[in-house]
Amino acid sequence: MYTRDGFAVTLWIYYEPVTPHLSPVEYAQALERLHAGLREAEVPSQRFTGRITEAEDVVADPERSPELADTERVFLSGRLASLRKAIEERGAVEQLLHGEPHPGNVLSTANGPLFIDFETCCRGPVEFDLAHAPEMVCGHYPNLDQGLLDECRQLVLAMVAAWRWELGDEFPNGRLNGEAFLRALHDGPPWPTLDTMNKRLGAQ
Repeated sequence: MYTRDGFAVTLWIYYEPVTPHLSPVEYAQALERLHAGLREAEVPSQRFTGRITEAEDVVADPERSPELADTERVFLSGRLASLRKAIEERGAVEQLLHGEPHPGNVLSTANGPLFIDFETCCRGPVEFDLAHAPEMVCGHYPNLDQGLLDECRQLVLAMVAAWRWELGDEFPNGRLNGEAFLRALHDGPPWPTLDTMNKRLGAQ
């Protein structure tokens, strides 16, 4: 980060895209390599539960989420709390994670897949990262706990739902997204992935 004349500037390397889409195998292998590297990194970071707390704070404060109906506020608050408890009680091994390795944060380059946007790094089970990836990717990642992955997918849906109801949220079609993510939680399993939700909303 460089600061000059009141501007903060970061310098990025441009990578020419080489293919329109990564295969699920390439995606999973790249994420597995990333996780292996992150296990060796000594970087101060919050646990994934800090992300849950951020979402809970939005839901708990009507001034921060004034358009969220009271019944949905109770529902979403309860779901966030129960998922936090269920995931922590599993006692899964935790490590440094990307935090949001969804397709929008993966570049396809001549050097292979590269992950970007590490602002959401946190510590947690690898299933928390995989909950942000397309479903087919998870089928190629070794030794996943499917039960934990399902809980993490629910958690991601609940956190995103909370953030879309926050006053001042600038996400495009944020209210539409907030309603859709709440419906997905009410509908129950199988739990859709983020890319599935985005495709559904894009088709509307």
